[in-house]
Amino acid sequence: MSQLQEYLRFLITLTAVLDPFLAIPIFISVTAARDEASRRRLAKVVTITVFVVLAGSALFGEALLKTLGASLPAFQVGGGLVLLLMALAMLNAKVGEMRQTRAEAEELEAGEVSGVVPLAVPLLAGPGAISTTIIAAQTGGLVHVVGLIACVALLCGALWWLLRVAHAVGERVSTTALNVATRLLGLILAAIAIETMADGLKVLFPGLT
Repeated sequence: MSQLQEYLRFLITLTAVLDPFLAIPIFISVTAARDEASRRRLAKVVTITVFVVLAGSALFGEALLKTLGASLPAFQVGGGLVLLLMALAMLNAKVGEMRQTRAEAEELEAGEVSGVVPLAVPLLAGPGAISTTIIAAQTGGLVHVVGLIACVALLCGALWWLLRVAHAVGERVSTTALNVATRLLGLILAAIAIETMADGLKVLFPGLT
């Protein structure tokens, strides 16, 4: 796989994992009673938080794996399983407890949290996005990691814009349309998750090939 194809695959995978279409209705509900300036501040803080978490995962993911004593193939299987569970929830147009538990959702609805948590973490930059970034960062050196961080920055820029226009989108786009987009991303994510698990299993169990 060429370097450009690898970055493109990372962008597509991370887009499916973050699923901004799923975040739009949640962002709208969190900011319904806020003024425009407050919404913009929250969108900015959420985006910066997502970038810092994912960029940190790319930079320090290898050290984390070594500290845990986990091999990359084992992490691929585990990370792929996380992505598959997220994909199954997305195919049903649901958030899924992998992203947000019932208790976290109730706290968010009650206004007991700021919106950064759990909107930025773990709804957007959760286990799926973190594991995807760590796995992608293991295939190259520092220059490769810088390229991944650039991809993360590009995606976060798009996320920031979507959150900025979330209320306008919510007024013009139906929930059904957003759910259809989420299901399509879920289908893509399911395929990528299975391939990620297969790559890890081939190394852990060479007899499978």
